[in-house]
Amino acid sequence: MRTTTTVVLAVGAATLAVPASVKAAAQSDIQAPLAGHLTVASQMREVKTELAQERLTRKAWRLARRLADHKDQGFSPVRYRRRVGDDPPATIARRIRSLRVDIKQEERRERRRVVKARDATASPTLEAIAACESGGNPGTDTGNGFYGKFQFTLQTWASVGGSGNPAQASEAEQNQRAAMLYAREGASPWPVCGR
Repeated sequence: MRTTTTVVLAVGAATLAVPASVKAAAQSDIQAPLAGHLTVASQMREVKTELAQERLTRKAWRLARRLADHKDQGFSPVRYRRRVGDDPPATIARRIRSLRVDIKQEERRERRRVVKARDATASPTLEAIAACESGGNPGTDTGNGFYGKFQFTLQTWASVGGSGNPAQASEAEQNQRAAMLYAREGASPWPVCGR
């Protein structure tokens, strides 16, 4: 009887063991370690992070190239990607925000430079008068009571809103004041060079 009991127990154990191993195999398919991950969800998170890194890195290097162009500097996308590519997405996103701010500042500076250059130049008539009067030098002080690029007297300079010595004013301000004087009085303040 003992043998019968042992055989029955062995058969019963084998029957119970087969579904357990099948169940374990089915469960291991769902929660199997995947490429070093404990779960499929963690693998999916990593893939999502990698995709975000790639997308943000691409955006960052495009912005960095644009900033380098504004500053007239050389730029290597490969080197930039190598330097930034391993950063987490949050760091790259901060870098992108910073690059956008820097680009806006550079664009503002560029607009100011353009306006300043435009304002710094006088009309061709006034440039001819300045070339005749002082050789176009805004710092001219001849010692005879005439100052600056257009050889203003202190009284004439004050009459168009200037203060101090015209030779110490910026070229743009001298151009502006000369244009005001020319609009008001024509070429008469420059009797020799205004003809």
